[in-house]
Amino acid sequence: MINAFLDYLSLEKKYSVHTITAYKNDLISFKDFLETEFNQEDFLDVHYNQIRSWIISLVDLKVSNRTINRKVSSLKSFYKFLQKTNQIEINPLAKHKALKVAKKVQIPFTSKEINEAINISTDKNDFTSVRNKLIVELFYSTGIRRIELINLKEKDISFSDKTIKVLGKRNKERFVPLLSSVFKTLNEYLELKIKLASNREELFITDKGNKIYETLVYRVINSYFSRVSSKEKKSPHILRHSFATHLLNEGADMNSVKELLGHSSLASTQVYTHNSLDAIKKVYNQAHPKSNKK
Repeated sequence: MINAFLDYLSLEKKYSVHTITAYKNDLISFKDFLETEFNQEDFLDVHYNQIRSWIISLVDLKVSNRTINRKVSSLKSFYKFLQKTNQIEINPLAKHKALKVAKKVQIPFTSKEINEAINISTDKNDFTSVRNKLIVELFYSTGIRRIELINLKEKDISFSDKTIKVLGKRNKERFVPLLSSVFKTLNEYLELKIKLASNREELFITDKGNKIYETLVYRVINSYFSRVSSKEKKSPHILRHSFATHLLNEGADMNSVKELLGHSSLASTQVYTHNSLDAIKKVYNQAHPKSNKK
């Protein structure tokens, strides 16, 4: 049963070996608890109270809420799989609420780190290298989400207006301008894509002509930025974070940044103002009449 789920993660979801191992360890942890505490081996007859007992045991062991949430998330995905394959009718975790965790401050990449990552991706002119460079440039120049980038189609590009149409959450469309430098890489990429004889409408494809997937995109970003940054987190979302923070640092209007990011409210955009506080203080100290300018 667990093996079938892990195969599903590998073959259909295309998760990395590292991620699949984490899922496996979380499920085995719960399986061992179930056998030890309840003398039960059957996953199909699990009740939420048993899962709650497992969570309490993890809390007693001083496991962090963040780690517990990850383990429970693995279990929830497993039960969604059992539901999908008609092995259970009700997911015992359907109404579970995650434990509260302190929000970590997301540290954006610096402009220097981003430029260095783009320069590394310029080393070669083969299809994969140019595609990866375009992925990095698009994330940073548009602030789009990972799934939005994956779902981009060639027809979404307006060469006359130099914009790209992005389909965001709740199927809300937005148009984002593209820098001339990005268009240069885009044209190089499309020329190489044609040579693959791929007729896929998606903008980004693998070197075998298939649609790219989430773990591939994550690996691209992690690979390049691991070589130029010592920051703990290196993901597409940090590039989105960097896009917003750098715009705000340079004086961009928050409403404009909100529209570019595809946020439904300013509250979502305001999270990025924490990282631009130093820039705001600098402007304040330079502009305020009572400031002690240095």
